[in-house]
Amino acid sequence: MKYIGTPHYEHGTEERLGILVVNLGTPEAPETRAVRRYLSQFLSDPRIIELPRWLWNILLHGIILRIRPSRSAKAYREVWSEETGSPLLSISKAQTAALKAEMHSRFGDHVAVELGMRYGEPSIDSAITKLSEQHVRRLIVLPMYPQYSGTTTASVFDAVTDRMQQTRWIPELRFINQFCDHQNFIKALADSVRESWQEHGRGDLLVTSYHGIPKRYLTSGDPYHCLCHKTSRMLGEELGIGKDEIRVVFQSRVGREEWLRPYCDETMKNLPGEGIKSIDVLCPAFSADCLETIEEISGENREYFEENGGERFQYIPCLNDRTDHITFLGDLLEQHAQGWPEADVARDLAIIDAERQASADRANALKAEIPANA
Repeated sequence: MKYIGTPHYEHGTEERLGILVVNLGTPEAPETRAVRRYLSQFLSDPRIIELPRWLWNILLHGIILRIRPSRSAKAYREVWSEETGSPLLSISKAQTAALKAEMHSRFGDHVAVELGMRYGEPSIDSAITKLSEQHVRRLIVLPMYPQYSGTTTASVFDAVTDRMQQTRWIPELRFINQFCDHQNFIKALADSVRESWQEHGRGDLLVTSYHGIPKRYLTSGDPYHCLCHKTSRMLGEELGIGKDEIRVVFQSRVGREEWLRPYCDETMKNLPGEGIKSIDVLCPAFSADCLETIEEISGENREYFEENGGERFQYIPCLNDRTDHITFLGDLLEQHAQGWPEADVARDLAIIDAERQASADRANALKAEIPANA
């Protein structure tokens, strides 16, 4: 077997810290053929569908990939932009650029940041290749999934370690499993809600919608369901609202198997009948707005709510590349870099910045003491 290395590698080159930012992925175009390629890769992942491979391959290639791509392509066309393309990809690129600037402010030129998608392009393989070319010897993997699930976070781990098994010189590796219970993440979510309330008013109920998974994954030990409820509980506490003012639902179920309940679409149809006709909706499992938040929540589920008597539906965008979100992720990455040489660099830069600020404060204080006519 030929292992992957860096052509013409120069030994003795200064080593760097690498950050691999990973999100789910997106088709290359909102067309049936491109969507079919994407869905084939996505739905072939055994972490996504836990069925015997022979059975699932029959269903996938015999039925699903013959029917679903054209339907999904139509949905993608509704959210696609001529200028920026896929919203998930364009937002992920903006997040990566902002995070690169944030990490450079903390670590100087001793850090490299790249984006890889679990499915589609840019791939995890291509991102790791770029990091290797920048002499990354210590790597932190940041899946942009706040709540751990075997269907998402663990799948990223599989892809990264599969690549590492083919790599000649494996970097030191650290992997962030989840971050939904970090207080500054919760605060960023809460601030986004407060800002929406201030601009658009507040509804009778805050609905937090999470992507669903089959119920049997929960009963087999997947912690995702519990982490979703923990996120909403902490968010409610940060906002200072009662348990009856926030509700958890799960979206995007497919097939006849039971998924995590309560289902988002059923809830939207039933809320007006409960006397709740004004709601705010937030998707705390998504770090970036995408098909599932824009088309499914703000489009399809809004229609369910309004068609059944709902009067006000306010969708609150994901954290995307908000400054408080990027700052939190920077804090998280710096925490996970502790014990590595780059953490010492970050500490030294922080000390220098603090000294500069103290010096500037002293200069301003002295200037304030000098009489204006002196």
